[in-house]
Amino acid sequence: MNAVNASGWRPEMGEGSVESGIVTTTGNRGLQLEEALIFEIGSLAHCGVDFDEGDGEVLDGLPLRAAPVDLPGLSEPETVRHYTRLSRQNYAIDLGLFPLGSCTMKHNPRLDEKIARMPGFADVHPLQPVQTVQGALKVIDELAQWLITLTGMHGVAMTPKAGAHGELCGLLCIRAALEARGDPRAVILVPESAHGTNPATAAFAGYRVENIPATADGRVDLAALTARLGPDVAGVMITNPNTCGLFERDMKAIADAVHAAGGFVYCDGANFNAIVGRVRPGDLGVDAMHINLHKTFSTPHGGGGPGSGPVVLSEALAPFAPLPFTARQADGSIHLIEEENAGEDHPNSFGRMSAFHGQMGMFTRALAYILSHGADGLRQVSGDAVLNANYLLRSLEDVLDAPFGAAGPCMHEALFSDAGFAKGFSTLDLAKGLIDEGFHPMTVYFPLVVHGAMLVEPTETESKAGLDQFIAAMRSLAERARAGDPLLKSAPHLAPRRRLDETLAARKPKLVWPKLV
Repeated sequence: MNAVNASGWRPEMGEGSVESGIVTTTGNRGLQLEEALIFEIGSLAHCGVDFDEGDGEVLDGLPLRAAPVDLPGLSEPETVRHYTRLSRQNYAIDLGLFPLGSCTMKHNPRLDEKIARMPGFADVHPLQPVQTVQGALKVIDELAQWLITLTGMHGVAMTPKAGAHGELCGLLCIRAALEARGDPRAVILVPESAHGTNPATAAFAGYRVENIPATADGRVDLAALTARLGPDVAGVMITNPNTCGLFERDMKAIADAVHAAGGFVYCDGANFNAIVGRVRPGDLGVDAMHINLHKTFSTPHGGGGPGSGPVVLSEALAPFAPLPFTARQADGSIHLIEEENAGEDHPNSFGRMSAFHGQMGMFTRALAYILSHGADGLRQVSGDAVLNANYLLRSLEDVLDAPFGAAGPCMHEALFSDAGFAKGFSTLDLAKGLIDEGFHPMTVYFPLVVHGAMLVEPTETESKAGLDQFIAAMRSLAERARAGDPLLKSAPHLAPRRRLDETLAARKPKLVWPKLV
């Protein structure tokens, strides 16, 4: 392993560092600025904009407020500086590695961002006449064809907004198909290694959820699943690669057994980044699978922003896909198939998933990503992602417990646990220590099948040098946790804020500025 900063030289912190014992008047540490709440900066008694004094109860024909608005009165520069200073305390993918397992937090190429901001895509409105948005519709149609090709499926619903929305879409297609053949069923089987949204979505769709255990090597217990199949089972929701970072080797056998019992197979495609260009889920017997465009295909992930979760469908389920969808005409133009023009050609659609077609910005980024990589580039994406994850796994398994390290190569992510830590030390302590090292913590305590889980997904966009730095930090923290370093229990020490009482924050959150209560 390469040494990090082998020369040992680095610029020193200024004299205002905490270690020097010097306390500044402002609370700032050089350019690491202390930031008050916006209510502590502004005054509720003043407004950031000056108005002429009114001499009546009505201003421009409108009644005046009976009470103050209770907003802080800041000038424009004060407001801009406040939010800019807060933004400098955020961690971002453009600052460093985001090791969140299961999230695929990778670099978003600036080419894709530029294309998404082109006026013809960024400025379209969903209620424009179809003939004025042919370019946008062709993007949707071409992206749909790529998704069908990459997955080996028959059709695709482009309207679901994200992963769980796509899961619901797939289950509604399954329900519609079962009802169409007069065979409504009540049960969805969900393995232990599935994403947490899977059982929640199945329950939301009205199904009874039953758990299928995992084998000792972290994969679906095929015998247990097969034994449970019967006339009441509508299908199985399986995540592949699964949340333990492992490929389900029995996927084809699982699909064959479910189909023989009259059910359908839903695959959670959130981890498609590990197999894109290498495995076609349709060849494994999958009937429906959502694809998180905001993971695999370059769209920003997380932070509450827009997502997109198209659902690819088998030939058996494609007729039940939701409206609207695109249809290419003989003259090359693209039409939207809606309720009013579906006619007799599409009588089985279960309805709609959203008011309009989808997220245009997500579609343009994804298609730009696919076209710029090409088929060979997409294959390299998955190969590099798996290589990086295995490099992490093998570089850390001697200091961190890897519960499935002997189960074969991992896929997109490496899974560790806190087994072996000194008494009283846990995953949370190591995660907080990562903040002091300058990294966002990995996903913790998930999947639930592993006690004290630490789930790390490096993605394909991280360099070996970057991974070596992260590995060095993880090794140091693991050794401190195993040795029982008391400073780790109170980490982070160098962040803008110290460790919070997360239990108290969850049970007794303070959501309102006290002076407004």
